Amino acid sequence: MSLGYILVSVTNLYTFLVFVYCIFSWFPIPRDGIMADINAFLGKVCDPFLDIFRKIVPSIGGAVDISPIIAILALQLVVGFLARFL
Repeated sequence: MSLGYILVSVTNLYTFLVFVYCIFSWFPIPRDGIMADINAFLGKVCDPFLDIFRKIVPSIGGAVDISPIIAILALQLVVGFLARFL
Protein backbone atom coordinates (compact mmCIF):
# COMPACT_ATOMS: atom_id res chain seq x y z
CA MET A 1 0.00 0.00 0.00
CA SER A 2 1.25 3.42 -0.86
CA LEU A 3 1.03 6.45 1.39
CA GLY A 4 -1.23 8.14 -1.15
CA TYR A 5 -3.70 5.26 -1.04
CA ILE A 6 -3.80 5.34 2.77
CA LEU A 7 -4.27 9.12 2.76
CA VAL A 8 -7.15 8.91 0.31
CA SER A 9 -8.78 6.04 2.24
CA VAL A 10 -8.61 7.90 5.57
CA THR A 11 -9.95 11.03 3.89
CA ASN A 12 -12.87 9.11 2.41
CA LEU A 13 -13.68 7.67 5.83
CA TYR A 14 -13.54 11.14 7.41
CA THR A 15 -15.73 12.55 4.63
CA PHE A 16 -18.27 9.83 5.36
CA LEU A 17 -18.22 10.71 9.08
CA VAL A 18 -18.80 14.40 8.30
CA PHE A 19 -21.67 13.44 6.00
CA VAL A 20 -23.29 11.24 8.67
CA TYR A 21 -22.82 14.00 11.27
CA CYS A 22 -24.63 16.44 8.97
CA ILE A 23 -27.48 14.00 8.42
CA PHE A 24 -27.77 13.53 12.19
CA SER A 25 -28.13 17.30 12.59
CA TRP A 26 -31.37 17.20 10.61
CA PHE A 27 -33.13 14.97 13.14
CA PRO A 28 -33.80 15.26 16.85
CA ILE A 29 -31.38 13.06 18.78
CA PRO A 30 -32.37 11.80 22.24
CA ARG A 31 -30.12 12.92 25.09
CA ASP A 32 -29.29 9.35 26.09
CA GLY A 33 -28.82 6.06 24.31
CA ILE A 34 -26.66 4.81 21.49
CA MET A 35 -27.72 7.53 19.04
CA ALA A 36 -26.65 10.23 21.51
CA ASP A 37 -23.30 8.48 21.97
CA ILE A 38 -22.76 8.25 18.21
CA ASN A 39 -23.71 11.90 17.78
CA ALA A 40 -21.33 12.94 20.59
CA PHE A 41 -18.49 10.94 19.02
CA LEU A 42 -19.13 12.45 15.60
CA GLY A 43 -19.22 15.91 17.14
CA LYS A 44 -15.83 15.39 18.79
CA VAL A 45 -14.35 14.11 15.54
CA CYS A 46 -15.97 16.50 13.04
CA ASP A 47 -16.56 19.80 14.88
CA PRO A 48 -12.91 20.91 15.13
CA PHE A 49 -12.54 20.68 11.35
CA LEU A 50 -15.98 22.10 10.56
CA ASP A 51 -15.56 25.02 12.98
CA ILE A 52 -12.75 26.37 10.79
CA PHE A 53 -15.19 26.69 7.90
CA ARG A 54 -18.11 27.85 10.03
CA LYS A 55 -16.05 30.93 10.94
CA ILE A 56 -15.42 31.68 7.27
CA VAL A 57 -18.67 30.70 5.55
CA PRO A 58 -21.84 32.38 6.84
CA SER A 59 -25.12 30.49 7.07
CA ILE A 60 -27.61 31.08 4.29
CA GLY A 61 -30.62 32.87 5.72
CA GLY A 62 -29.32 32.14 9.21
CA ALA A 63 -30.62 28.57 9.06
CA VAL A 64 -28.80 26.65 6.34
CA ASP A 65 -25.19 25.81 7.14
CA ILE A 66 -23.22 25.12 3.96
CA SER A 67 -19.85 24.98 5.70
CA PRO A 68 -19.76 21.14 5.66
CA ILE A 69 -20.05 21.21 1.87
CA ILE A 70 -17.19 23.69 1.59
CA ALA A 71 -15.15 21.72 4.16
CA ILE A 72 -15.60 18.43 2.27
CA LEU A 73 -14.71 20.06 -1.04
CA ALA A 74 -11.59 21.67 0.44
CA LEU A 75 -10.54 18.39 2.08
CA GLN A 76 -11.02 16.41 -1.12
CA LEU A 77 -9.13 18.97 -3.20
CA VAL A 78 -6.15 19.16 -0.84
CA VAL A 79 -5.90 15.40 -0.41
CA GLY A 80 -6.33 14.80 -4.13
CA PHE A 81 -3.49 17.24 -4.78
CA LEU A 82 -1.27 15.62 -2.12
CA ALA A 83 -2.05 12.08 -3.27
CA ARG A 84 -0.74 12.86 -6.75
CA PHE A 85 2.68 13.59 -5.30
CA LEU A 86 2.88 10.59 -2.96
